[in-house]
Amino acid sequence: MTPAESALNIPTHVGPTRIGLISDTHGLLREEALQALSGLELIVHAGDVGDAEILEKLRELAPVVAVRGNVDTGSWALSLPETAVAEGSTASIYVLHDVNALDLDPVAAGFQIVVSGHSHKPGRRENKGVLYINPGSAGPRRFRLPITVARLNLGVRPWALEFVDLEKGGRVGGQRAPAWR
Repeated sequence: MTPAESALNIPTHVGPTRIGLISDTHGLLREEALQALSGLELIVHAGDVGDAEILEKLRELAPVVAVRGNVDTGSWALSLPETAVAEGSTASIYVLHDVNALDLDPVAAGFQIVVSGHSHKPGRRENKGVLYINPGSAGPRRFRLPITVARLNLGVRPWALEFVDLEKGGRVGGQRAPAWR
């Protein structure tokens, strides 16, 4: 930022920096998920929503980008795309439900982040400079997997990613989450 931009308080980024990631709600939106996603600038739902009301409740918190998952078969879900793009302040985000259905090269397409769900397993990995994120499942428990959402902060470098265990009220792994906002 130049001194002139600083003096005029001109923002150096466009788009949201604090993004909530949620997936696999399967018709259940927990109060803990709403609390974890409160105060963010955008929410990305990576499919298996289960009920249109979930997206309505999330939209009360922030704008929502959502895709259709394999359980989203009702007439309400026909308006949900299979893939979507979310523009963050410093990254373009490609969203789909099952990463195994990814049919493009994120690097060639200009995406820095890919968000998916489906497996119910929270995780992150990097490949060829692209960050792949699965926020896990925020809905009914599957096997012994944690109930999670994720929060992504694009306003810092490296980008900050935090998985929130909705049952334990902290980071996945049992550590207490620090104040994030």
